[in-house]
Amino acid sequence: MKQALIALEDGRTFSGESFGASGTTVGEICFNTSMTGYQEVLTDPSYRGQIVTMTYPLIGNYGTNDLDNESSEPHVRGFVVGELSPITSNWRAAGSLDDYLKRWRIPAVQGVDTRALTKHLRVLGAMRACLTDELSQEEAVAAARNAPPMVGSDYVREVTTPDAFEWDPEDRLSREWTLIKGADTAEITENGQAFKSLPPKRHNIVAYDYGIKTNILRRLRQHGFGVRVVPAGTTAKEVLSLKPDGVFLSNGPGDPAPLTYIHKELRELVGRCPIFGICLGHQLLGYAYGGKTFKLKFGHRGGNQPVKDLTTGKVAITSQNHGFAVDPDSLPSDVEVSHINLNDGTVEGLRHCNHPVFSVQYHPEAAPGPHDATYFFDQFSKLIDEAEAQK
Repeated sequence: MKQALIALEDGRTFSGESFGASGTTVGEICFNTSMTGYQEVLTDPSYRGQIVTMTYPLIGNYGTNDLDNESSEPHVRGFVVGELSPITSNWRAAGSLDDYLKRWRIPAVQGVDTRALTKHLRVLGAMRACLTDELSQEEAVAAARNAPPMVGSDYVREVTTPDAFEWDPEDRLSREWTLIKGADTAEITENGQAFKSLPPKRHNIVAYDYGIKTNILRRLRQHGFGVRVVPAGTTAKEVLSLKPDGVFLSNGPGDPAPLTYIHKELRELVGRCPIFGICLGHQLLGYAYGGKTFKLKFGHRGGNQPVKDLTTGKVAITSQNHGFAVDPDSLPSDVEVSHINLNDGTVEGLRHCNHPVFSVQYHPEAAPGPHDATYFFDQFSKLIDEAEAQK
């Protein structure tokens, strides 16, 4: 394999071997602690503008397939792994990770001391980097220092849908795969796969696409929601004209602070209908309330983040992917912190005291990750029921 390196803006470099596409790429480098789900990580729009390091040592062993994509294409700028598996072994695999990255022209490097790289980022914080198999160390460090910063970025405009659409009108994309083939509730397809039957649609909602993951849309439908997806720049007036039972605010990439065109519309929506926000949607609600966010030192990315529900005292292990957090001291008195991160005490959930609006910083759809937080979809449905009963 061709030699490659990762150069950080502080001058430190890490060497390895090139795979995926050949060339040079720059972006903010971060690390993800998930043990599985590298394809979901690659295709998560929240990683737009970033080079992702996987802390799990062996990556690529189960290949890639068309069913595990979280969007229509990968969004990472580059990919860093400790060891690329030389073997692809899984009955669902349609190809290798190496071929997948080549097809999408994403540079990657293996053989890197990902433990040392991760510890460096934990101590000094996330920073800009260059991944290259063609530049010298000096040139790569210079390229890293010239890369655009994450603070002040608006990557939402790059990943949002250009046009509104109805999600899964034929109820085929949302079905949940299952091993149980003899149950009355399972449907067997022509290739022998079994899927659980979907429930009837109880609520029709509008979902803002700030970089929405496909599994979020699947989970919403599995919990009885009919979903119309709209672009990030859709006005509150346009959303309300659709007469939705509720509004969902999705995850997404970049810094929430410069997205003032979104803050304004959400401010007009609060109090007009039930709202549920996750990840970037949670942060944007913070701005709609009048609050602010700050950049975390190295972010929360992976499927093992402990979160405490301050109402019940219960702890959930959650899937997360974000580099910013809401400042609790900036929030008004009618908004309360509902969940906190047990590693660093940062805000993980908000609840409005006077309106049917709540949000969490993490991913209840968990792809990849644990399913501890799936109940939030049912909580959103219950919130809509309660709001309709008060009309």
